[in-house]
Amino acid sequence: MPRRIELRPLTDDERVTLERLSRSRTAEARTVERARILLLKADGKSSRESAAQVGRRESAAVRMVKRFNAAGLDGLVDRPRAGRPLKYSEIERGTLIATARTLPTALGCVFGYWTLDRLVEYAHTTLAIPISRAQLARVLEAEGLKWYQEQTYFRERPDPQFAEKRGRL
Repeated sequence: MPRRIELRPLTDDERVTLERLSRSRTAEARTVERARILLLKADGKSSRESAAQVGRRESAAVRMVKRFNAAGLDGLVDRPRAGRPLKYSEIERGTLIATARTLPTALGCVFGYWTLDRLVEYAHTTLAIPISRAQLARVLEAEGLKWYQEQTYFRERPDPQFAEKRGRL
């Protein structure tokens, strides 16, 4: 069971900010819960009571109080997660975007359209940019490019020998 911990006295500005956050409909849900826990704790509730009222465990309330005592309002926001985020230079992102906007046949590829998997493979082998499928999707989505499944129902097939391979209908 977590030990009892006391919340340091709140300043007027901190109380106003916590009250505003606790009623917010646009702030992150975790931030709103944390603000509510701190306000309940400041009103004299125990960690167990304040956590139960918000729907969390007592250990979460104790952890929040410790973070607030140490960092103030900055303790409400999530800390960076473990691991280094992948970062690509402007040149690499520009190269990936330009490649995605270019027809594969113009780049010497044997297929007629890009898929994310094909684009990742091309980035690895030809461009020498190590990137995952999900990260590539994020880079392209940030540029406004969205990937849809290729529909070729009423279009010319990318394979020039399609009719011969298909046979008679």
